[in-house]
Amino acid sequence: MPESDHLQLARDLYGAYAAGDRGVVERMLSDDFEFFSPADVGIDRDRYFERCWPNSGLIDEFRFERLFERDGEVFVTYESTKTDGKRMRNTEVLSFSDEKLRRAEVYFGWDL
Repeated sequence: MPESDHLQLARDLYGAYAAGDRGVVERMLSDDFEFFSPADVGIDRDRYFERCWPNSGLIDEFRFERLFERDGEVFVTYESTKTDGKRMRNTEVLSFSDEKLRRAEVYFGWDL
């Protein structure tokens, strides 16, 4: 898959997350999806939706500071605005298998 398609998939993923559209996100994740963060190391797809998905209701929008692909991975640094008006910044590394997100690594940033 060309780089630009992975970048668009990443944009679509964050857009669906901010919109709270779980159906779109479910279709975008591979069956063997893995999620990594300091709080959740190597959890599977089901556990991701159980532990992490509820946070989608706290996010209004994402603004990309960095979005590029290198060696098949998409690197994203974003600032997001929460529903309470607070802002935060994170960096994530996304790995795709064709048109599905296979792995996400989240590196927590800070509140802005």
